[in-house]
Amino acid sequence: MVTQSGMSLSGDLASPGKPVGARDTRGYRAFTVLNTVVLVVVSLFMLYPFVTVLAQSFSSPGAIKAGLVSFWPVGFNLDTYRAVAQDQMFWASYRNTLVYTLVGTTIAMVLTTTFAFVISKPHLRGRGVLIGIAVFTMFFNGGLVPNYVLISSLGLKNTMWAVVLPGAVSVFNLLVMKSFFENLPQELEEAAQIDGLGWFGIFGRIVLPLSKAVLATMVLFYSVAYWNDWFTAFLYLDKNDLFPVTLFLRNLIAGASSTASEGAAAVGSTTQAVSANIQAVTMILTIVPILCVYPFVQRFFVSGVMLGSVKG
Repeated sequence: MVTQSGMSLSGDLASPGKPVGARDTRGYRAFTVLNTVVLVVVSLFMLYPFVTVLAQSFSSPGAIKAGLVSFWPVGFNLDTYRAVAQDQMFWASYRNTLVYTLVGTTIAMVLTTTFAFVISKPHLRGRGVLIGIAVFTMFFNGGLVPNYVLISSLGLKNTMWAVVLPGAVSVFNLLVMKSFFENLPQELEEAAQIDGLGWFGIFGRIVLPLSKAVLATMVLFYSVAYWNDWFTAFLYLDKNDLFPVTLFLRNLIAGASSTASEGAAAVGSTTQAVSANIQAVTMILTIVPILCVYPFVQRFFVSGVMLGSVKG
C-alpha cells in the first residue's frame, strides 16, 4: 500500500525506528558505506598489535630480533610456551588473578546492585546526599599517598583485600545501574508489595531477574577491570606469591624477572630476543580467559548499557 506522500507503508512498518524512506536516500547509503569503511579500518588498526604479538609468540627469537615478524610467525617455535608452562611463578600468579577477579567481581556486584537499588527510589530520605557523595568521588580522591597510608593502617597491605576492596564500587557502573532500576515499572513493585513481599524479596525475586542484561554488562566491566589491574597490586603487595599475572607480566617487561635469562639458556639465543618472545607468550596466555568469556556476554553488552543509560 502506498500513501499520498508516495511512501510505502510496508517499508515504514519494517523499520519503525527510522524516518519514512530513510533507507532509500542517497545520503543514508553513503553514510552506511562510509561508516562501514571507517569501522573496518579502525578494527584493523586495533587488531594489528594483537596479531603481531600472537605471531611473535610462535616465532623464533632470532626472527623477532631481526624484525621479520609482522602478521605470520617466522621460524615456528613452541619452546617458549613450554618454558613458560614450566614456570611455577607464572601459574601461581595466574591463580591469584583468578581469585582476585572472582572475589572482587562478586563483592563489587553485591555492593553496586544494592546501592543502586537504594538510590533509585525517589522517596528515600537523603537520596540526594548519597548520590552526591558517590558522584564526588568520580572527580576527587585523597591521592596516592593518603590511599597508601589508609590501606597500610587498616592492615590490608600484602593481603588479597588490598587488591579487591579499593575498586569495589565503580561510580560509573553505579549510575548506569541506578538509571536502569529507575526505568523498571513501579507497578511491579507495588503488585509485589500487595502480595506480601518485602524490599529484599522485591529486589531478589522481581528486580534482579529483570536485570540480566545490565548485570551481565556490569560483570564484564568489573571482571575485565580486576583482571587487567596491576597498579594496585604493585602498590600494596610485596610478596611474589601474591602477585597477579598482570604484575608478573609487568615485571617481566621491566626486566625484573629472571625468566628471560632462563629462557635464553634453554633456547640458545640472546637475552633480548628471548625476553621479547617470552613477553609475547605471557601476554597471549594472560588475555586468553577474557577472550573466551567476552563472546558469551557480548550479546548483553549494548542492550545492558543502553537500558541503563537512556531514560524513557
